[in-house]
Amino acid sequence: MGYPRRFTRRLTALAVLAALVAGVVAGIALARATMGPQRPAQGAALAPFAPEAQPQAREAREDDDEPFDPLAWEPDREEEFVQRAHDGHAHPLYTRSPGGAVRSAQRTARWRPLIERAAAQADIAPEILEGMVFLESAGRSNAVAGDDLSGAVGLTQILAETGQNLLDMEIDVERSEELTADIAEAFDEDDGERADRLRARRREVDQRFDPAQALAATARYIRFARGEVGRDDLAVVSYHMGVGNLTDVLDLYGEDDVSYAQVYFDSSPRDNQDAHDKLMSLGDDSQTYLWRVGAAQDIMALWRSDRAALERLQGLHDEKNSSEEVLRPEADTEVLEDGEALEEAYASDDLLALDAERMAGAGLRIDEDMGELAGDLERETELYRGLRPEALATLLYMGTATQQISGVDPLVLTSTVRDLDYQEAIIDDGNPEATRDYSLHTTGFSFDVERRYRSEEQSLALQFLLDRLQSLNLIAWVREPAAIHVTVGPQAEELLGVLE
Repeated sequence: MGYPRRFTRRLTALAVLAALVAGVVAGIALARATMGPQRPAQGAALAPFAPEAQPQAREAREDDDEPFDPLAWEPDREEEFVQRAHDGHAHPLYTRSPGGAVRSAQRTARWRPLIERAAAQADIAPEILEGMVFLESAGRSNAVAGDDLSGAVGLTQILAETGQNLLDMEIDVERSEELTADIAEAFDEDDGERADRLRARRREVDQRFDPAQALAATARYIRFARGEVGRDDLAVVSYHMGVGNLTDVLDLYGEDDVSYAQVYFDSSPRDNQDAHDKLMSLGDDSQTYLWRVGAAQDIMALWRSDRAALERLQGLHDEKNSSEEVLRPEADTEVLEDGEALEEAYASDDLLALDAERMAGAGLRIDEDMGELAGDLERETELYRGLRPEALATLLYMGTATQQISGVDPLVLTSTVRDLDYQEAIIDDGNPEATRDYSLHTTGFSFDVERRYRSEEQSLALQFLLDRLQSLNLIAWVREPAAIHVTVGPQAEELLGVLE
């Protein structure tokens, strides 16, 4: 029995990644690694935090032997974590939705009456279903994933097998493909009236192309899935993951009546490892589907309430290959112009110098070529080896956690703070990757980690940290040819206890 779209992933568990060593660590391997690392000892701390950094949470754990981790799951932080996950996974919705988020929101909003009707049938908030429509099709009722109409089609991207076998839809794939070819021919001949007639006929033989029928079928799926997994949020997760895979994850987590946020944020290479390993074994993005639906809901809310803010966000997302300018907009972030500005920042502790011994203790090594162009500017190399406190704390957290999860060190740090003079020197040196406008390196909030790893275990461990910190909207990151480029956002202030 099939389930709608990619979210189906079959009811039977997918094959676990080949050659997994005992206790696969989370994360899709950088460089497509397939082998996971050995697990750390149960209860091993992910990072050394000063107990006084979060006194209330520390008191709640006063009987615990392990150091406090400010990113650990807490039930009373669920709403906060969920919103941060929406924000952390919003970037692709702005940059990959056809025409951008504003245009996609406009297309999606026109289906609101049908969405409300279907949502009422499923007894689910219309905003959730609307978010699914935005994410699945960007509001395009004729959307097709690929050339094969047995695949995902329509507003909610339903698979033919799923529609036929589970959702009681009329779907004749062969006839639908014939009509689709005829529609394309009509458009080539600029015969709009014929194209409209053919589209109407196609909606009859393939109800996935009928917006009302597609939404009603999705409502039936939500009702079915909720009966299997017991909650609306889990039903939405299953729309991408499949009920069978999600049920396996929940069984491995081992608690009843839990939210997806709890399962996701409370599962890691350190805690609830089996549930986490199962999520990672799926090898797709189904584990973050709910967060992206939420990001789509937020976009639709802005489209209705503050379109100017939505347009500003669109502009910031468009600037880079990650959401780094959303976290640190140029208009609101201090740029370090020259060597004097760097010296003043160090003197005031707005920048903190990298300490080789401390870095080594956190599973990190400073590349010997970092700051190599300082001599051309008649400055000391060490001037270009520092970070803002929040960025340094995040780096130390990542390094320590990667080391403890993988048992391997060090990660190699290749770039940290620059000033505008140094950035210009990189451009003049002919570096094709150098940013020629607003480089976040010139703010002190960005760093680069070399993409050459000591082992597949290390790459997997780092991937877990990148994904988890992104889901908490602490960082934005992008994979460059030679490095992982990370920018640290304002909410990383909660990691400052690492520095104490």
